[in-house]
Amino acid sequence: MVDIAVAPIVMKNARLLVPTDNYSAHVSSVTITPTAPTFSWAGLAGNTFNGVGAATWVCALEYAQDWETANSLSQYLHANEGETITVTFEPVDGGAGWTVPLIVVPGAIGGAVNTVATASATLPCTAKPVLVPAV
Repeated sequence: MVDIAVAPIVMKNARLLVPTDNYSAHVSSVTITPTAPTFSWAGLAGNTFNGVGAATWVCALEYAQDWETANSLSQYLHANEGETITVTFEPVDGGAGWTVPLIVVPGAIGGAVNTVATASATLPCTAKPVLVPAV
């Protein structure tokens, strides 16, 4: 058995490029998550069959609302609702990253008093993310 070394990522100086603009300063969290349906079937003879379907993916964003800055992420998501875009996410700036096509979904407007107004948006992916090796 071979021992495989591990080099965990630390989400620090990450980058989020939406299509040609860098929204890294707007976002506090990016999570691209698969969901694969599972199923079971049982026959009369005590036989069973288990399987897994194809995964679907979503990209969850947590970000600071900014309705003042032209082209802010808040404004971009609001203005481009329903559009399909390709984003690039690098958990470590300059390291390996991911490109993924997403359908734009706007986030919330407003929030609690005496704190930064934040929002969440979960954007459906139209394809599986593609790993882009570090250059």
